[in-house]
Amino acid sequence: MRKSDRLGRTFAAATLIVVLGVAALALAACGGDDAGSAGGVPGSGTSDTIVGAGASFPYPLYSRWGSEFNNLNGVKLNYQSIGSGGGISAIQARTVDFGASDAPLEPAELKAAGLMQWPQCVGGVVLVVNLDGVENNQLRLTADLVAKIYNGDIKDWGDPQIAKMNPGVQIPSGKINVVHRSDGSGTTWIFTKYLDAAAGDIWKLGGDKEIAWPTGVGGKGNEGVAASVQQLKGSIGYVEYAYAKETGLVTTQLKNADGAWVEPGLDGFSEAAVNADWVGAQDFYLVLVDQPGPKTWPITGASFILVQKEQQDAARAQTMLQFFDWAFTDGGATAEGLDYVPIPENVYQLVESKWETITASGSPVWPQ
Repeated sequence: MRKSDRLGRTFAAATLIVVLGVAALALAACGGDDAGSAGGVPGSGTSDTIVGAGASFPYPLYSRWGSEFNNLNGVKLNYQSIGSGGGISAIQARTVDFGASDAPLEPAELKAAGLMQWPQCVGGVVLVVNLDGVENNQLRLTADLVAKIYNGDIKDWGDPQIAKMNPGVQIPSGKINVVHRSDGSGTTWIFTKYLDAAAGDIWKLGGDKEIAWPTGVGGKGNEGVAASVQQLKGSIGYVEYAYAKETGLVTTQLKNADGAWVEPGLDGFSEAAVNADWVGAQDFYLVLVDQPGPKTWPITGASFILVQKEQQDAARAQTMLQFFDWAFTDGGATAEGLDYVPIPENVYQLVESKWETITASGSPVWPQ
């Protein structure tokens, strides 16, 4: 069975769980402040359901992990792919057990909100295009070219700057239809951090979850960007790699920090992750874009889990941490099968040592 078929089944199998999560979060939202003061998390008082929301970047992996964990012990994972900005808001409002964001919060933000964060996986953001006759990884783009396209400075695929990087490639001329995220997005944060780092003399909009885009159309979530690129001829967008593979979209090569042309894939994401100094990063705040290395994929990033340091239900918190512990120790093969990089053992051991500061009624919930 092809990996794309397996991933498709993962999405399909997870649909019911995600729908349940959407409905539950909607009910919690209707409860307003009272729901937050009472715990706010749908299903509070039970320890057989974990509710999370946030980044669409790791959604394929969390869905698969949730299904596997449920088969082992009956615990359900209800995860809503609403974007990193939504995940941060949800955990701050205590309407979920955990939030997920590809844009880490800075230490001061974590302290102010009473939150803890850690990296749960590493993956890659890729450029995808819809160009007649252009095959997978045939088109070559530099950071400067991508910045000019997303600035609106390069408007046509027939631009000589693109042709110069692609001798022999028959690129159909015509308007470049730029697609970007419309929601608060960690994928956008990773993508624009890359443009800021690798093409800062051209890209002047910085790196953030939301950008005042000068051109293009927006799609909600990685799913929405992928769908828009599929539908629009002459389009270009950025998505997490699993979405490109699942939808069969054409990806591009990029020139990395070492000046090498590289194709997206697990090896390139892994080489970028090797440079991650998690031990030296306060509260695990780390940016992985534009890392050195001959095979490094330049738009690589981690996806982070956010939790409240003071939990309102010890048993529920323990179940949540059991899930993430299992994902660290037993979920690596599943992560690699979907082209995510697992967190190394020395790093997740460091992460779990920090869990000892998560409390309920003043008592640690981990280790049990």
